[in-house]
Amino acid sequence: MNRPARRDGTPDRSSSNDKRKTAPRQGPRRSPSEAPPRNNTPKLSNAKPARTQNVPVRDPDDRAPSNPGGDGEKIRLQKVLAQAGVASRRVAEEMIADGRVEVDGAIVTEQGLRVDPSVAVVRVDGVRVVVNESLVHLALNKPRGWHSTMSDDMGRPCVGDIVAERVAAGQRLFHVGRLDADTEGLLLVTNDGELAHRLMHPSYEVPKTYLAWVNGEVQRNLGKKLRDGVELEDGPAKVDRFSVLEASEGKSMVRIVLHEGRKHIVRRLLAEVGHPVQRLVRTHVGTVALGDQRPGSLRVLGRDEVESLYKAVGM
Repeated sequence: MNRPARRDGTPDRSSSNDKRKTAPRQGPRRSPSEAPPRNNTPKLSNAKPARTQNVPVRDPDDRAPSNPGGDGEKIRLQKVLAQAGVASRRVAEEMIADGRVEVDGAIVTEQGLRVDPSVAVVRVDGVRVVVNESLVHLALNKPRGWHSTMSDDMGRPCVGDIVAERVAAGQRLFHVGRLDADTEGLLLVTNDGELAHRLMHPSYEVPKTYLAWVNGEVQRNLGKKLRDGVELEDGPAKVDRFSVLEASEGKSMVRIVLHEGRKHIVRRLLAEVGHPVQRLVRTHVGTVALGDQRPGSLRVLGRDEVESLYKAVGM
């Protein structure tokens, strides 16, 4: 059949009878709302940042030059202090001149001293200042039912799910101690292994504070009994402080402060004195507080909080 010619004399191939062949569609048709398979990747439904993040806003011109080779580039001490949020460079210079700054155990008074922030231990007025920007210090509000592990062979929700994106980005993180699955609240997460070790070790006596909702109305003498010590199956245990916050209708809410780190220590102590725990929340590690942080959220610790942790363990 002859095709009609166009004005330029070429055959017209746009006839309605000329159907183009298309490649066959591969695989089953999927509706637009149907999501592709996820290959068993962990669901990060709770990995949300806390509303308040203690991330200092810095002048771009005040940042240390990048050092991809990891050679430990040295930077002027006053600039390091400014980057750490201690003070402006001018005020940092005054601090140095007044002998208030210490580097690796020695007082520094000369201006322009260069230090390697990745290894230097810097103190101002005896308090350590974190100048290594690669260090990570986070507060996590662990939800009830989540496990204090970085992975779980049974597929149960765990701390590792919440920090998975940070780990995937190359951060090697440790959770400081554990909270059992039924216990909620503050869990510190860091990549400073020595700090994590010291915070967990009972010899440094870093206090942890808990709120516990228990069965029964607590008697007045219970606090003294817990402070004096209670015999458990693995030895005596005692609290540092104890107070009753509420008591009514056969239930009580109490606050417990202790530096013991044995497994289920708070639950076992209260069960031993006749008040089984119905709900348990850790609210403080040292002076770092959970506050109103949402369950499942992460918060970057502020400079004062980080310094208080180093001071508590003598670093």
